[in-house]
Amino acid sequence: MTTRAYFLPDRDGFVPTALARGPWGGTISGNYVGGLLGHVIDRDTGDPELQPARLTVDLMRPVAMAPVQVQTSVVRSGRRLKLVEASMTQSGTVVARASALMLRRGEQPPGPRWSTPVRMPPVPPLPDPPPKRAVLMVWSYGNNGDTPAPGLDAWRYDGPKRIWTCDLGPLVAGTEQSAFTRAAVVGEMASSLTHFGVDGLPFINADYTLTLSRLPETPYLGLAALTHFSHAGVATGTAVVVDELGPIGTATATAVANPGFDPAHPIG
Repeated sequence: MTTRAYFLPDRDGFVPTALARGPWGGTISGNYVGGLLGHVIDRDTGDPELQPARLTVDLMRPVAMAPVQVQTSVVRSGRRLKLVEASMTQSGTVVARASALMLRRGEQPPGPRWSTPVRMPPVPPLPDPPPKRAVLMVWSYGNNGDTPAPGLDAWRYDGPKRIWTCDLGPLVAGTEQSAFTRAAVVGEMASSLTHFGVDGLPFINADYTLTLSRLPETPYLGLAALTHFSHAGVATGTAVVVDELGPIGTATATAVANPGFDPAHPIG
């Protein structure tokens, strides 16, 4: 059966499709691990009155291309916030976990506040017709300015890096992808974006944290690299997360040196 989904529901778990394979070998890509954790958190504990304001994903072990289960629990539910934890297990072993903070929406204070300006390239057009097997289209921008380049080689230089993405299919087959799930998938890409350099991608991330002032409202989501700092093989990088209307939050990834990146299987 042909599907555009990364996962197939399977009783109380999920089975990854070939599309979920990541760039570090025969494992599920970290952004789909985080996306699935976000999907289940949203499914089990989402509330239209609450803004998902933070998602932290710990990528504890390589996740094999095999069935996984995800469990959630509410740690605290109060008048203004809800704190949720989720764990992903595979063959009885915890392979990833997440925590999410949801805050009650209310009246916006009127005063202006300063933030670092971010300029994104124009939103690219979708191919016509779109690729039959693609689920997430990715456009990478580097030293060629506003012209996207295929793959990640556009980031193989010492300078600003940006990315636009667009979903063409669901994360889980038969389930409409929520705005929070879309953001959870894209947030992990901050690692590749901020840790890529002239020597390619020598870091693999151990976690990422996504913060959101609002949910994405448009089909395209993007990231613009802000910082990269590394020393003795440990790195941290931060990117601004945007939709077509403007910035909506940040994504930060911490990583460790690992030379095993396989460019034959890029993100998305």
